[in-house]
Amino acid sequence: MHVGVNCIECHAAGYTNTPTNCDACHMTDYTGTVEPNHTQANFSTDCTQCHTADGWTPSSFDHTAATGFALNGSHQNVNCNQCHSAGYANTPNTCEACHMLDYGTAANPNHAAAGFPTDCAMCHDESAWNNATFDHNSTNFPLVGSHTTVDCMQCHANGFAGTPTDCASCHIADYNSTTSPNHAQSGFPTDCAQCHGSVAWTPATFDHDDTGFPLTGQHVNASCNQCHTNGYAGTPTECNACHMGDYNSASNPNHAGEGYPTDCAQCHTTSAWDPSTFNHDSQYFRIYSGNHNGEWNTCVECHTTPGDFSTFSCIDCHEHDNQNSVNNDHNGVSGYSYNSTACYNCHPNGN
Repeated sequence: MHVGVNCIECHAAGYTNTPTNCDACHMTDYTGTVEPNHTQANFSTDCTQCHTADGWTPSSFDHTAATGFALNGSHQNVNCNQCHSAGYANTPNTCEACHMLDYGTAANPNHAAAGFPTDCAMCHDESAWNNATFDHNSTNFPLVGSHTTVDCMQCHANGFAGTPTDCASCHIADYNSTTSPNHAQSGFPTDCAQCHGSVAWTPATFDHDDTGFPLTGQHVNASCNQCHTNGYAGTPTECNACHMGDYNSASNPNHAGEGYPTDCAQCHTTSAWDPSTFNHDSQYFRIYSGNHNGEWNTCVECHTTPGDFSTFSCIDCHEHDNQNSVNNDHNGVSGYSYNSTACYNCHPNGN
């Protein structure tokens, strides 16, 4: 268009030092433009940023190359003044700079009340507001199972910054109201993940093998509270911690009266009390056969230290209570001495 212009239009002040900047000739065009209003919008007076010499229209402006802020989606249809109401210099490119009103009026969910971040791009794209998405897996708490259907506010009642991820922070009411079994009364841990999955509360599972005390036999059917009456921390694993009542009431033989050890596993398995798996004749000393059959009535006759069956006496019964007689019987026997250990070493079967 500059080809057909009368020379004097540009050289009205002569031909020396004629300015070449656009506004030297086109300031009237700039101030008279209303679509959009260049002056009100504080557009640059460098017409070449949007126009060519071929004509004022169509104009063009590479927003991405010139500003670093690409106009995508609905941003392509926005009037320039909506973002550049304060001019074109130092225009902020944060979401809330333009969309704080949208944020403040959003009611489903209520962004302001919920303390949502003002960075719209975390959930929204530039196409439309209503196709919001948020990848919760990008946080340290991926949503799986029933957590995927929970309303955000159930976990983020106090906002979205510093939201706790421990089970009890959301589920302590579930914990306190559970009666089968009673979690609070039983002193269960508040870490629900130890027994529950994220799909549903039931069925609950717990690998007791991880505790160092595998559940076998009848222990599998025992109620948790039978062993964990005082809670789950520091639960003892020795037999008498749970079975002292069984020990005291055992009468065939009388465990307490005869000073049996309280380690049930020495004779019993977890399958059942009876039959017990202790055979004195095959494992230790023949008392139900041979010369000692019928020669004793109670265990303490030989195991004279109550509760300690590793010690025994061979020299306190009627056949060995006379040392002189025993000495005479062993006259000339190498290594003989009048003590029970020596007796057992030579007569392991009682012969």
